Amino acid sequence: MRTRFSRRPSLLSARVAPPPLALGPQALFCLLAILLFPASASADITGFLGVNMTPANRPVKGVAIGAGLLIVGLEFEYANTSEDLTPAAPALDTFMFDGLLQTPIPIAGMQFYATAGGGIYHETLSVPNTSETNFGTNIGGGAKISLAGPLRLRLDYRVFNLRGTPLHQTVQRFYAGINLKF
Repeated sequence: MRTRFSRRPSLLSARVAPPPLALGPQALFCLLAILLFPASASADITGFLGVNMTPANRPVKGVAIGAGLLIVGLEFEYANTSEDLTPAAPALDTFMFDGLLQTPIPIAGMQFYATAGGGIYHETLSVPNTSETNFGTNIGGGAKISLAGPLRLRLDYRVFNLRGTPLHQTVQRFYAGINLKF
């Protein structure tokens, strides 16, 4: 007796293709965020004291707040330079937004960086009574040196190019500060 086999596939042996992978906009955004923004994001704050060397040495003080992702960072900085009437050195307030390129990890306990940015400045000299508020740019670099835990010493040098009609268009500044990484 001969057995007949049916050519009809059974439900168990049927091959079912998996549904196509369809990612919605939210899933694509999450996937890109995971790939582009690693978990090594950090932030820091620096309080600093230094010297503005143009046209004469005067004290400068300020604060910088920044955030970074591996080698790229952003920072806001406020600095105030005192006025000195003897060499006609004006007071200078700067409000700068900067981008940073930095070493991804400290090298011998030091994290080096280069920075460039721009923002608003306000310059005043009381005698004669002059004042200027305008846009300025800066470029510079420095190092964040590990001290203990999240505490670091920050050394920074910048050259500012002040637009408009300031008393001094190119200003140089150096500072040292205490940096707290979090």
